[in-house]
Amino acid sequence: MADTEQGTDGTAAPGEQASHGEQASHGEQAATAAKDAARAERRAAKLAKHITGFARAHGGAEGQLAYLGQRGTRIVLVGEDGGWGDLVAPTHAIALSAVEKAGITVREAFDGDLAAKVRTGPYEWSRMAGIQIGGSARG
Repeated sequence: MADTEQGTDGTAAPGEQASHGEQASHGEQAATAAKDAARAERRAAKLAKHITGFARAHGGAEGQLAYLGQRGTRIVLVGEDGGWGDLVAPTHAIALSAVEKAGITVREAFDGDLAAKVRTGPYEWSRMAGIQIGGSARG
């Protein structure tokens, strides 16, 4: 006799059918998870490429990760020459992966030492002043 039960008509027993359905469901979930992981890896690699390019253009860079809630995580970059910029990753895990791949130093907070490195120009000052006194935010 076989290890599995069979109905009187030679088909698999009802419990057996559910098991196959669960396996198909688990297989679909695994495939979806693999696709999501591959997509996240590609996104992290793309962000790392941008971070590396920024660091190269600015004599090196440091960063800080700022959680934005459901929107993702902001990667704030400050170059050794005072240049700055930012990128947004869809998740904190992708942001962490990107900065690790890029090999930059990541600070826990945007503290005074990091802020002191930032050099702003006339554009930033006009935007900040315009926003503060109720002027145009367009600069």
